Amino acid sequence: MAKKSKKRQDFNIMIVAQNGRLQYEAVLFAASLRHSDPDFKGRLIVAEPQPGPMWDKDPRIGNQEVRDLLAHLGAEIMPFESTHFGDSYPFGNKIEALRAMPEGEPFVFFDTDTLITGKLSEIDFDFEHPAASMRREGTWPTEELYGPGYNETWGALYDRFGLDFASSLDMTQPDEYWQRYLYFNAGWFFYRCPHEFGARFAEYALEIRDNTPEALVCQPLDPWLDQVALPLVIHALGGGRPGPELDGLDGDVSCHYRLLPLLYARESDHVVDVLETVTSPNKIKKVVKQYDPIKRMIFQRRGHKVRAMFDRENLPNMEKKIRNQIKREGFWMR
Repeated sequence: MAKKSKKRQDFNIMIVAQNGRLQYEAVLFAASLRHSDPDFKGRLIVAEPQPGPMWDKDPRIGNQEVRDLLAHLGAEIMPFESTHFGDSYPFGNKIEALRAMPEGEPFVFFDTDTLITGKLSEIDFDFEHPAASMRREGTWPTEELYGPGYNETWGALYDRFGLDFASSLDMTQPDEYWQRYLYFNAGWFFYRCPHEFGARFAEYALEIRDNTPEALVCQPLDPWLDQVALPLVIHALGGGRPGPELDGLDGDVSCHYRLLPLLYARESDHVVDVLETVTSPNKIKKVVKQYDPIKRMIFQRRGHKVRAMFDRENLPNMEKKIRNQIKREGFWMR
């Protein structure tokens, strides 16, 4: 378990929610935080995009019962404007929402499809040195037969922003192997100031999108843009790969489950227990079961049928294989 540290700081948590699936995931996140870490002293901020020219439909949380329940769970809904992304790239919400957070206050961002399963307040974050989730696969860059390799692709990005490429490399990994290069899942990250982090994140993401380096012309940036820019931001701000003090994240303190069928397929018994415990009170159950995947996976126990399909000691080596196996049995939901 994570150890207490005298250097531990209070911090704010940011998740992003909008109409549809994310509003219900926000309830699960808030309920799991209050259940697993009742002593958490920071603010839980649910950033909410506002309607505007970047959105075809009103993106705000449309269910008043969800809004009331989030308030009951101690969450604050904080509006933000979408000026760069919106419908065209909703993953950009996490970039734009940072400027709505309290300036100068340490923060930890989590993707909304995350459960808190332990004492988050006891993690020893060093907010001067940002890091992000290493629970990722080698999804980017994609390998092109006659195209640039990893060195040329990542090197072009570091050159574009005047960053030292060599110091970002993990020299214990082979040359031209994806884990040699700084690459994160954007499911969590942290820093001392959301405005400083967000400004750099937006600058880099927009430059990559709008003035793509030649070495990247054959590379997909949707949905990977945030994960392409993120390591550059973290490196530029003096951070890097997470150390052992952060092992509880993506471990016994937090779980980025992504979608409920994947949670039941691959996560620990403790994660399943937290999910089913926090959704059992009637005040929560009556709201979250309005979302069909939650109703079927949790309350109609379809999730346990998915769970019985997999040996968690011997899971397929890629998430895509897990998804396909669930789909073949007709249990996939999102």
